[in-house]
Amino acid sequence: MIRALIAALFSILAACGDRQSEVVAPQPETTAAAAVDAARLLAADDDTANWLSYGRTYSEQRYSPLKQVNTDSVAGLGLAWSFDFNTQRGIEATSLVIDGVMYTTSSWSIVHALDARTGEHLWTYDPEVDREKIKHGCCDAVNRGVAAWKGQVFVGVFDGRLVALDAATGKVNWSIDTVDSALPYTITGAPRVIDGKVLIGNGGAEFGVRGFLSAYDVDSGDMIWRFYTVPGNPELGFENDAMKMAAETWNGQWWELGGGGGTVWDAMAYDPELDLLYIGVGNGTPWNREIRSPGGGDNLFLSSIVALRPDSGEYVWHYQTTPGETWDYTATQHIILADMELGGEVRKVLMQAPKNGFFYVLDRASGELISANNYTNVTWATHVDMETGRPVEVDGARYIDSPFVVTPSYLGGHNWHPMSYSPDTGLVYIPVLDFPAAYGQPEDFLYRPGTANTGTSGVVGSLPDSQAERDAMRPLMQGRLLAWNPRTQEEAWRVEHNGPWNGGTLATAGNLVFQGTADGKFAAFTANTGERLWDFGTQTGVVAAPMTYEIDGEQYLSVAAGWGGAYALVFGEYVQAESLPNVSRVLTFKLGADGQLPEVDWRPSVVFNPPPRTASEDAEEAGFALYQDTCMGCHGLNAVSGLLVPDLRGSGLIHDADSWDKVVREGILAKRGMASFADYLDREQSEAIRAYIIREAHRGKQLQEARAAASAAR
Repeated sequence: MIRALIAALFSILAACGDRQSEVVAPQPETTAAAAVDAARLLAADDDTANWLSYGRTYSEQRYSPLKQVNTDSVAGLGLAWSFDFNTQRGIEATSLVIDGVMYTTSSWSIVHALDARTGEHLWTYDPEVDREKIKHGCCDAVNRGVAAWKGQVFVGVFDGRLVALDAATGKVNWSIDTVDSALPYTITGAPRVIDGKVLIGNGGAEFGVRGFLSAYDVDSGDMIWRFYTVPGNPELGFENDAMKMAAETWNGQWWELGGGGGTVWDAMAYDPELDLLYIGVGNGTPWNREIRSPGGGDNLFLSSIVALRPDSGEYVWHYQTTPGETWDYTATQHIILADMELGGEVRKVLMQAPKNGFFYVLDRASGELISANNYTNVTWATHVDMETGRPVEVDGARYIDSPFVVTPSYLGGHNWHPMSYSPDTGLVYIPVLDFPAAYGQPEDFLYRPGTANTGTSGVVGSLPDSQAERDAMRPLMQGRLLAWNPRTQEEAWRVEHNGPWNGGTLATAGNLVFQGTADGKFAAFTANTGERLWDFGTQTGVVAAPMTYEIDGEQYLSVAAGWGGAYALVFGEYVQAESLPNVSRVLTFKLGADGQLPEVDWRPSVVFNPPPRTASEDAEEAGFALYQDTCMGCHGLNAVSGLLVPDLRGSGLIHDADSWDKVVREGILAKRGMASFADYLDREQSEAIRAYIIREAHRGKQLQEARAAASAAR
């Protein structure tokens, strides 16, 4: 059916002429909620009023032809309405707008339907995720959005469920477990729908799982196909020839370390003409290849872009961005499709800026590498060899014999935050991260199912003891909006932000690029030069990507705001917006509006009142190593929290060993998200972590007092 629709659509487009011609997008036959079908999705680029899927179109360009808001008028943007979420974790969703209704998600996979004109609440669906599940989430209890098809809205739930909701009421039509719930899988990404099949991947690679992408029937929830991204135990046979081929690139007994990893936790794009689905594949379990696959090997399909047939899940081709991945350099970052003139001919290209720091342009029909160049500072490799398609690594970068500092860090040169592409300027707009990380071999590695298994030394990757050295590192934590020319593989312009972890981008025909920032702004820049023309104070860091739509001839700009995610949790001491709280809400703007936000408490802080240090230095150091391996992902490097979750240095629990242990090992606060770690820590280890926290609390108190004294002296 879809091929007949594609053929009919291309006939219409050919008759209408070039991109600038007036093309009327297919409209729903009824006024039913979320009346999205194959014809509408195929013609989504010409539907200026709506935002029908995660990246607006199957090509995921995140470009809108709307231009009522442009370089001349953008100064008149004001807040039209806002809607507050009842959550206080990171907000990463791109909202859909379909025929006047906005469908969006907040943390914990909660779905909201709003009137897109006024922000009026229509319905909310809460999947009631067990808060203890957060222990299996590397990067906050986030969700990136929903998909829609013929009156249904689909959401991937943090605990691994896929739920189909009635778009008019929010009632559950069906709900299935897409994963083995006994294993540490999570879902944070947005589903996609292709011709009656809803597609969803999962996360949790370092926690010990085997990655896959699944397709389900939109009406029944029955699984149609599943494509695994890494091979299983060879003795059990292989699901297909692709897995047999991939197994030849592995060594050791990777399947015993949780399954190998390779989760498909974000990127997907679809070319209806070629009938190819493109997915991005993540890191291994553990990150460290020396442990995961002793003796080497490329470890397919880790850190790869893979092309599949959406009807069957059949493998077509792959391109691996980081062979033998060992730094958490995933290829799950945003994928964009475009038709582009290169070398005197129009090529069907696929573009990605994965974590490893190189920007790739591939032929999306064959997977051939067309070009690659680093879009941010890269120290682990010198370049990508165009003959082999492989990065040329720097000696020692794999930290086998000694620790090594590499850029980008494990959060990448570009993370999940969507980039965008403007066919008007020919530029890609990338939210870039630019800071290093230190890697080293662990003294001892013990695979612990259900907790993070990086296979790297947490002590080597920690902050230095000297406060002067820590302060000197702050300028290294950089973030920018980068306009990149994919034809020439060169920078066109950049805007430096106050720090990393800024929001995704949106490009529009108004010669504008919109982006939210970590320091609490939603801003508009000229797409051709990067001039900042307008901004609005959001009261919280913005990490999600904006979107735009039109109602009654008025263009609206909307962004979901709410500080959170991996950087906000881990790098507490280096968050430039560290005084900003999490205020989770949707903010929607239009020309001539003048709405105001209510005031919020701007200064969350830590109150230090530690008990005396009574433990030995050896116990404190043992606690340091355990903390970095077990607690750091939520409570921050070196016990310095980003304040989305409690800063343990200010906790009253550190005053009493029994109370501390009841939380850490008995799980008395599990319903509030602090799961039991009894499977990973004994009483002596729990107490060692408490001793380390007490030491760091004294350090924090001394620093706070010194800064207060210096401020008073000024």
